[in-house]
Amino acid sequence: MFSLSDTSAIPARCRGASVAIGNFDGLHLGHQTLLQAALDDAARHHRTAGLVTFEPHPRSVFQPEQPLFRLSPQRLKAALAKSFGAGFCAVIGFDRELAAMEAEDFVRHYLVDRLGISHIVSGYDFHFGKGRRGNPDMLKQLGREHGFGVTIVEQVTREDGASPYSSSSIRAALHAGHMAAANSQLGYHWTIVGTVVEGDRRGRTIGFPTVNIMLDPGMEPAHGIYAVRVRDLSDDRNVVHRGAAYFGWRPTFDTDRVFLEVYLLGFDGDLYGHELAVEFVEMVRPDQKFASLDELVAQMNQDCENIAMVLDAAAAVGADGLPLLAAQLDGTLYGHF
Repeated sequence: MFSLSDTSAIPARCRGASVAIGNFDGLHLGHQTLLQAALDDAARHHRTAGLVTFEPHPRSVFQPEQPLFRLSPQRLKAALAKSFGAGFCAVIGFDRELAAMEAEDFVRHYLVDRLGISHIVSGYDFHFGKGRRGNPDMLKQLGREHGFGVTIVEQVTREDGASPYSSSSIRAALHAGHMAAANSQLGYHWTIVGTVVEGDRRGRTIGFPTVNIMLDPGMEPAHGIYAVRVRDLSDDRNVVHRGAAYFGWRPTFDTDRVFLEVYLLGFDGDLYGHELAVEFVEMVRPDQKFASLDELVAQMNQDCENIAMVLDAAAAVGADGLPLLAAQLDGTLYGHF
């Protein structure tokens, strides 16, 4: 991943590329359709394909008081794009100055002068430039003026043929605990990447030592217990740990902070300071308060049994033609971090 700022150097192999452009939060199956179109064009003309995206997300600039539930922060988005086949991921820094740039100037400065693109792929609803005046029709006109090709991808719908893939609907599914619905739109298991920090060690006292991971503001799936797959990005990334993840307030202990805690089944070791990738496979049950520690421990033992069965069933399904899920399962995704 590299910046398209005025001072950044553009790798020679990235100039003249076929690119897909957009925010691509989550790089879901609709986004993957755009990237595939760029890859196909690049293959036909023997050139590199790339992703051009924006950071931070525009909503974070215009509504900073409302933290955005990001599906894929910058590093994860780049890793997903490269796992899908993109040769590079270029980032345009989004701020109010960029938002005030005329659409024609945006295309000339970033896409023509900086990247020298040969072809661009955008969604039917892509808008850019001051007042969001830039649109697909303008992009086609600018392509004719500057000599690059343009592909506009119409709305990509889910299997029902009516509902479009969208980052907003995936966030809503995660908020509701509908993990299967979210993952089916993503085309892979929704993933949190974070560093293990020291907690209050309460889990050790009841036989379930957990790792605690700091979360970005706004990241809030439904509170409860999840079946997860975990890789230690600070160690051997080929090792997959099975885990029971908890996201919530710890109501049994009356705490006032949201936690992401992960109990690694059959693991005994120190992971403080390690960076982990936690893949959410399925929500097992919602958060609840227990009358006693004995009841909590009994339920946690049952949760671990249920999670083992869930993960066995998920492993038997495989990737089923989904390239990013395949990259997760075989670990190649994490080679791009």
